[in-house]
Amino acid sequence: MTKSRRICRRWNRGRTLLRGFTLVEILIVVLILAIIAAIALPRFSNASATARASMLADDVRVMRTQLAVFRGQHRGVSAGYPGLDPNQTPTEEAFIAHMTQSSKETGETAKPGTAGYRYGPYLREVPLNPVNGKSSVQIIGDDEPFPVAGDDSHGWVYKPHSLIIKGDSSGADESGQPYFDY
Repeated sequence: MTKSRRICRRWNRGRTLLRGFTLVEILIVVLILAIIAAIALPRFSNASATARASMLADDVRVMRTQLAVFRGQHRGVSAGYPGLDPNQTPTEEAFIAHMTQSSKETGETAKPGTAGYRYGPYLREVPLNPVNGKSSVQIIGDDEPFPVAGDDSHGWVYKPHSLIIKGDSSGADESGQPYFDY
């Protein structure tokens, strides 16, 4: 054993090794941790709401961009509005097919990679609305007015001929802007 180790051992033998914390010391530490938690937790919960709002804004932006790409690639033919079935009736099924499958210029859809279907897919899937957790799409016909506010009944609200799509979410972000106005 080296000389320094012997000195430390002798010194340690002279001290009381079984000394613990007093109840007061433990209470002070717990109180300090509680204060730190009270300060930090609201910031983390607010960060979660901010993240959902930011994700909603980004999903709406991506979907609007892909709707415009679909419209541009289909060169203004009547099928150039995603969401219209072959009878020109707007349906959720047609919207999902147009966005998640490959298509011809005429708007016919098939599984990605099918020969002759050179456009799309534009989305891997219709995303979940991060605020209300739904992915269904409410299709608004040309003769129907677009809602003025979200009611959380669907994930998205879409009007094919105007290419307007919005997240169907009630409530507002931390700055007071309604989610429906994103």
